[in-house]
Amino acid sequence: MERVTTTVYWTELDAPVGRLLLTADADGALTSLSVPGQKGGQSVQSVQDGRRRDAGPFRAAADQLGAYFAGELTQFRLPLRPSGTEFRQRVWAALDEVPYGATVSYGEIATRIGASRAAVRAVGGAIGANPLLIVRPCHRVIGADGSMTGYAGGVERKVWLLTLEGALAAGTS
Repeated sequence: MERVTTTVYWTELDAPVGRLLLTADADGALTSLSVPGQKGGQSVQSVQDGRRRDAGPFRAAADQLGAYFAGELTQFRLPLRPSGTEFRQRVWAALDEVPYGATVSYGEIATRIGASRAAVRAVGGAIGANPLLIVRPCHRVIGADGSMTGYAGGVERKVWLLTLEGALAAGTS
């Protein structure tokens, strides 16, 4: 059964990839991290109603994101509680296992969760619906041929993040 998560808090953080919008539940677990112009992402307008802007619950996230962007952190250790189907949760959990500086294909993620090769499109849909960009590293998933396939935050950001992590040589696109 899908757990329904209520977003209670929100804040914005400046980052090299643009102004990040973070939301959290009443326990302070992250429910989303969106970037400007993100396909299917949150916006300030969408989170203001009935939610409280408060940077307090996001101190650890802000510190860890700052360290990540400085090249000093390779794995996030934050409480995450995104809403999604059981299938999406399995796909997102598989993303957490892709190490910093590495990339995998959509087919490899399908294999990791025990899905058939025919389910690669569904896996791609779940990855595209990831509400926690950057901290849940969907940017590390690339096409089987090594191509920089879709990324809800934009392919330019995907390339930037992979370059930061050393998965791509600077100037690669």
